[in-house]
Amino acid sequence: MSFEEYDPKSTLVVPGAEIPRAKFPFIDVHSHQRDMSPEALERMLSDMDALNEGIMVNLSGGSGKALQKKTANIAKTHPNRFVVFANFNFDGVGEADWGTKAADQLEQDVKNGAKGLKVFKSLGLRYKDISGNRLAIDDPRLDPVWAKCAALGIPVLIHAADPRSFWEPMDNANERWLELKTHPRRKRSDTDPAPWQQLIDEQHRLFKKHKNTKFINAHMGWYANDLTKLGELLDAMPNMSVGIAAVIAELGRQPKTARAFFIKYQDRILFGKDSWRPKEFPTYFRVLESDDEYFPYYKKYHAFWAMYGLNLPDEVLKKVYYKNALQLIPGLDKSLFPEE
Repeated sequence: MSFEEYDPKSTLVVPGAEIPRAKFPFIDVHSHQRDMSPEALERMLSDMDALNEGIMVNLSGGSGKALQKKTANIAKTHPNRFVVFANFNFDGVGEADWGTKAADQLEQDVKNGAKGLKVFKSLGLRYKDISGNRLAIDDPRLDPVWAKCAALGIPVLIHAADPRSFWEPMDNANERWLELKTHPRRKRSDTDPAPWQQLIDEQHRLFKKHKNTKFINAHMGWYANDLTKLGELLDAMPNMSVGIAAVIAELGRQPKTARAFFIKYQDRILFGKDSWRPKEFPTYFRVLESDDEYFPYYKKYHAFWAMYGLNLPDEVLKKVYYKNALQLIPGLDKSLFPEE
């Protein structure tokens, strides 16, 4: 039997149970949906209601006509339950008028219904300018885009790099060995395309330069495993919030530290899941809401350890689930949420 096959069931008997429905309605600020047809929206809404999901933020809104089609479908079906963020690629950076055109297109996308901008990890990892050079996250030629977001009052949800372990040697000391074994394309190095710390530093310089732009750092900026450092970054960059999408397993293995962090930074943390798999949401609810001990995560390759509940206070839960998102994302329907 290989390590990949070894998946023992715990014999520990302790109180606790799965939480199928969130205690309060929530806004998922980190979802991805290619199909936003009226039929798809109806299908998703049924699962959302069962989970107590008030609003889904689709970060894969696209731009131009593609975005218009999504927002039109939302307007015709459930205008208060779904929103989209705009995207654009970075082809053509280096042309004299690229920044102006990109900012103008973003402004038009917002007029067409986009509530924010999502920047994928391709910025920093894959995009190149017209000369073939890697496009740094804080490249000054992109400044008109970030300035336009500030002027429009919309947030930027940005994903930079990936977990640091993807850059480390794939050996018996690498905590993500199994993930890299099963997903080899995730492996990186200091030359593919750049050192991890360089990419993260580029992102942080961007946040500090554009102090009037609101940034939501996806995946807690890959510091969910070092909350002391993440707290220092939040202190240094008051325009940065963090989303918990895809890092719940990091939080669930440090319940005391994570609970203290959530209470201290309760105004800066947003709920998100990333992939739309309704059956996985109860694990998020259980980590955030319960005081359960030693329960499993749903992907062994991603987290082979057991987790514990943070037992967050109700007021903190409300901020993480919906209040912070209502503050950052314009035009959301507050009537869907209690006390709003």
